[in-house]
Amino acid sequence: MRTEPSRDFGVYIHVPFCTVRCGYCDFNTYAPGELGGATPAGYVDAALREMRLAGEAMAREARPASTVFFGGGTPTLLPADAMARLLDGVRQTWGLAADAEVTTEANPDSVTRESIATLASAGFTRVSLGMQSAVPHVLATLERTHEPANVARAVEWAHEAGLATSVDLIYGTPGESRDDWRASLDAAIALEPGHISAYALVIEPGTKMGAQLRRGEVAPTDPDTQADMYEAADAALTAAGYAWYEVSNWARTDAERCRHNIAYWTSQDWWGIGPGAHSYLGPVAGRGARRWWNVKHPRAYADVLERGELPLGGEEDLTDEDLALESVMLRIRLSEGVPASLVGAERAAIATLIADGLLEGPAAIAGTLRLTLRGRLLADHVVRTLT
Repeated sequence: MRTEPSRDFGVYIHVPFCTVRCGYCDFNTYAPGELGGATPAGYVDAALREMRLAGEAMAREARPASTVFFGGGTPTLLPADAMARLLDGVRQTWGLAADAEVTTEANPDSVTRESIATLASAGFTRVSLGMQSAVPHVLATLERTHEPANVARAVEWAHEAGLATSVDLIYGTPGESRDDWRASLDAAIALEPGHISAYALVIEPGTKMGAQLRRGEVAPTDPDTQADMYEAADAALTAAGYAWYEVSNWARTDAERCRHNIAYWTSQDWWGIGPGAHSYLGPVAGRGARRWWNVKHPRAYADVLERGELPLGGEEDLTDEDLALESVMLRIRLSEGVPASLVGAERAAIATLIADGLLEGPAAIAGTLRLTLRGRLLADHVVRTLT
């Protein structure tokens, strides 16, 4: 008997290539000298091979993809027709829902008017541009290679092609002033994208910037300054007509929210294609929830697939308790909040969070735990208290 999960299904496609590795980046990405003989063309063939094996592995639970997200790395370092091939692979393996959201991340200098038009013709609906900052010295510290003017051109080309747009910003870069941050916010808003993300810079120990921090070559990020920058972002974006829907994400309308990321935060199903990509399938009759991830290096990934095997790097089965904990951790970050009935915390702990201005009191009384602006700044503390 066929089992049809009620959850949505998405596909994440990890493209691990970058022209250079930015100093703050700790993602599974590779500059040309780190590929060990792997090539972009070989990657596309390997990813299509993984899709075929994935389709066979989840045949009983297959349903059309509601969202597809190309992340990286820099997916648009692949030729646009190669990205179209990958999207066709999703169509052939699972099908695409009639209203599917299909997003690609892009660096502003990795697209052209022609490449964006090709992506739109292939079925892409959305492009997310890594703007990070509009201030040259901040971009230099982050080792971003694009010129600020390239962002405006890329957004214009995307709008010409009928694609929805998002721009990503980073705040709290060493040497970035509050005026620098406000200039970046103003520049992003002036582009009129449908969606803006703003992430606090975290300097991870294993990165180049982490080593610079250890040697005293860059200053550590200041949590109070980053909190001020977050509040400035929320005020500016709200005044410009954007509403927060997740701690680091704002959209002009509900339709312009990133549906793929919402699927992660609400524990929908997805299959991750590509080196190091993670996947998750929730429980159905006869099988519990399961998470797994692929081997990380592109060469090892391709080698396993050439043997006709899925490139499994690790896996874990999730208990009901695991799922309940993750649901609270993820859903509390959303503007809709989390039903109080799902939270195991004592009433006194919830009351303290309300008294401290971290949860909205009226919403909690009505049965939903929702973060205040101050609560968004201290979301990790709220999660620890609730779980």
